This record gives sequence, C-alpha cells and structure tokens, in this order.
Amino acid sequence: MASPTRRNVFRNALDAVVEARSRQAASYVNGALLMLDDETLRAHGYSRDALKKRARSAYPF
Repeated sequence: MASPTRRNVFRNALDAVVEARSRQAASYVNGALLMLDDETLRAHGYSRDALKKRARSAYPF
C-alpha cells in the first residue's frame, strides 16, 4: 500500500492537471462565446466586456 506522502504527491499532481485542463477548457469556451454576436450573448446572459475581462484575468502572466 502506498505511503501517505506518496499518495499526496500523486494527488497534488492530479489536482494540478485537473486545474490546468479546467483553465484550458474555460479559455476555449470563452473564445467560442466571443465569436457570437452581441444579441446572442445578451440573450444568454453574457456581455462581451465581461468575457474579454475574464479572458485577460484567466492568465495573469
């Protein structure tokens, strides 16, 4: 059976991969939403300005 330290290393690695993929998916969806026209965005509860701001804040570097 794996030691608690070893399990933590794997758990941390898995958490990092999940976080990276979540950011990647959010970036993809955000880009796809930005391709829609303003009327469609408004109809679904989004604003172009908020999406642009969220795109900039997703990657602070």
